[in-house]
Amino acid sequence: MNGGSGASQMTNEKLVGTNYQYWRLCMEAYLQGHDLWDLVTGDDTLPDDTLQLVNARRKWKLKSGKALFALKTSISKEYIDHVRKLDSPKEIWDTLERSFTQKNTM
Repeated sequence: MNGGSGASQMTNEKLVGTNYQYWRLCMEAYLQGHDLWDLVTGDDTLPDDTLQLVNARRKWKLKSGKALFALKTSISKEYIDHVRKLDSPKEIWDTLERSFTQKNTM
């Protein structure tokens, strides 16, 4: 290895075809030494947007919790048992809609 910078520090020789085995040995050692080998082997791939998904899920749960709180705290004790075990704002809304629409049409 020479005293230059960048790629020249990896090996004294550039790959020219006839020196592949030597170049491969030097490059593998360099990449492993700089924690880059997993990129070459494919073991380290570009991650999905998992952080964005986690944040979106967290935001959704927060909004859902707020909606559940608003719905459940606005229902009288007399009717809360109809929705007590439901954990989705949509389920609560649909249950109330069915219950009270049927009641009002009778």
